[in-house]
This record gives sequence, C-alpha cells and structure tokens, in this order.
Amino acid sequence: MARSIVQEFTKGLWDEVPPFRLVLGLCPVLAVTKSVENGIGMGVATTFVLVCSNVLVSMLRKVIPAKVRIACFIIIIATFVTVVELVMQAFAYPLFLKLGIFIPLIVVNCIVLGRSEAFASKNGMFRSLLDGLGIGIGFTLSLSALAAVRELLGTGDLTIWEKPIQVFGPSYQPFSFMVEAPGAFVALGLMLCLMNLVGKK
Repeated sequence: MARSIVQEFTKGLWDEVPPFRLVLGLCPVLAVTKSVENGIGMGVATTFVLVCSNVLVSMLRKVIPAKVRIACFIIIIATFVTVVELVMQAFAYPLFLKLGIFIPLIVVNCIVLGRSEAFASKNGMFRSLLDGLGIGIGFTLSLSALAAVRELLGTGDLTIWEKPIQVFGPSYQPFSFMVEAPGAFVALGLMLCLMNLVGKK
C-alpha cells in the first residue's frame, strides 16, 4: 500500500515525466525554455493547476455526469489557470509578460486535461494529489533542464530571478542558435535520445 502511494508520486519524476516519456505538453516546452527562469515559472504555474484541478476533479468525480465530464474538467482547469494568471500579474509581472500567452494556454495543455481524465476522475483525492504533484514536479524539472542546456549553450549564462549568472568565461562564444526556435527542437531531440538511452540501460 505504502509502496503504491510512493509510486503515484515518483512516476512523474522519471517513468512518466511528460515531455520526455509521455511526449506531452511540447508547445510550452519548446516555447518558454529560452531561460531557466521562464522554465521554472511555467513549471510551477502548471504544477499548481495540475494539483488543484486533480484534487477537485477527484472530489467531484461521482457528481459530474459522464456525458459532460470533459467540459466540466476544462471549466475546473480554467478556474485555476485564472487564479495563476491573476497571482502572477500581482506578484511576478515581469515573468508574466515573458510567458505571455502560454499561461492562459495551460487550460488546453494535454498534460493537465489528460491527468484529470485518465487519473483524477477514477481515483481518490490523496492519490490524485500525489499524481498531480509528481507529474508537475517532473514537468518543472524537464523545463528547467532543457532551459539550462539552451541558455548555457546559447548565451553562456543562467538567468534566475532576472539576474544572469555567468557560467562560462568572457571568452566564450555563444551558440546563439540554441536560444532560437530551431534550437529548441534540436535540444529536445538530443534530450529525448539521452532519456531513451538511459531508460534502456
């Protein structure tokens, strides 16, 4: 019993990590990972929506009619996305401006809706909370890792809380291709390859 509860949380950290294992939610993964700050911000926002929507869907799963469940799930998710949007506007406005349209688009993120449909609507509140938390943290770590690779190679710095931290020396020649849109596909492809190689071993 205890082992299965732990697995509900840890599966999102490796076995079912969204971008690299499930290959879901790639739109924000590719779009917002120009800096580590953006990756962490998007990951935390998505994690909050995942956890809250999972818990509420699980609580209401016996009340929501099957025929309108998807519409109800979207309304629940949209409610928490609105909360995130307003909180970010109030307390992290520069980050909100950087993430732009991708915050409202969490509503249609297939990770969030997929967890509501595939897991939260069929399981209890505690397991749904662990599932959302694990998947959300895994998503945040994935975004941060990809952003770190792109930003390090593309600029030689890591940006956290609007403060660039120089990692490579002044003689480093930035590989600016990595912070452009095509660089996101290349970096994601290389990381997917690495994850598959590690997974096979």
